[in-house]
Amino acid sequence: MINKYFNRLFISGILFTLVIAILSILLTQLPILSSVGALAVALLIGVIYRQSLGYPEPLRPGITFSAKKLLRFAIVLYGFKLNLQLILNDGWVMILLGIGVILFSFAMMHLLNKYFKTNSSIMFLLAAGTGICGAAAISAVSSIIKAKEEDTAISIGLISVVGTVFALSYTFIGPLFDMNDITYGIWSGLSLHEIAQVVLAGGSANDEGMAMALLSKLSRVFLLIPVSFLIMYFISRRKHQKTGGKVDIPYFLFFFVFVAVVNSFIAIPHNLSAAIDQLTTLLMVMAMVGLGLSVPLKSIREKALKPLYALVITSVLLSIITFYVASVI
Repeated sequence: MINKYFNRLFISGILFTLVIAILSILLTQLPILSSVGALAVALLIGVIYRQSLGYPEPLRPGITFSAKKLLRFAIVLYGFKLNLQLILNDGWVMILLGIGVILFSFAMMHLLNKYFKTNSSIMFLLAAGTGICGAAAISAVSSIIKAKEEDTAISIGLISVVGTVFALSYTFIGPLFDMNDITYGIWSGLSLHEIAQVVLAGGSANDEGMAMALLSKLSRVFLLIPVSFLIMYFISRRKHQKTGGKVDIPYFLFFFVFVAVVNSFIAIPHNLSAAIDQLTTLLMVMAMVGLGLSVPLKSIREKALKPLYALVITSVLLSIITFYVASVI
């Protein structure tokens, strides 16, 4: 009887995140929210729900499952966005530039963390999100470093909002500098945080410009693989030196690599690929609901302001540097 009651609440918790996720996706059909994106909307709803109605404690197991397990499954499915052959054959220059973007992001966040003396976990997650691929990178890295759920949620919220503002700004800034579409595409792909933000900004370019934007962006997404394993290695070394213990390996990253390899060598039918993409988005949004519910308003006030300043500073400098890089390629 207890197991049946627990299972019912567990499923109800998952359905709870599903309903709010669908609501968030529907809300993004509205003019202003369409630019913000479903991830940020779902996070915001989760935060508002907790502050106004409190955390739905009986549903916690299912909500936690969505925030952790479904998020990892979504990252695995994210591998279907990668074509390793295309990136390695045509995007090797973008990979080198992407490495530079990642190194710059981590270095800037490290320096600004020393200056602001703020939450190191959030700053590290924002560095990953800025340098690699936004929410997906933050989610993957947070599992490796065992970040708190509220730190992960705050980081994803900041990266989603700031990245969206920058993407919208690009559509106005681009024409002012009379850039050709390819240069604009490279600039967008190298500097913006999320794939969705690159698509949003790249919408003002022609097909060639959009293709270059996606190639340069996906080259950075590809780098999530080696960066994740490098972080695992350094954490494992540090933990072994301190306690002699072993680091927990997030095995979902191996499945992420496997899916990327499969997608690179096996032709996935368009309809199936589109369905997988929609499922990936839905699972990510469901996870955002769970993460949003984990954040008390007090944490946002105490933890978010200085990381926001650091993120804006890093993003502005990254945007300026990549603008000049894209102009000379």
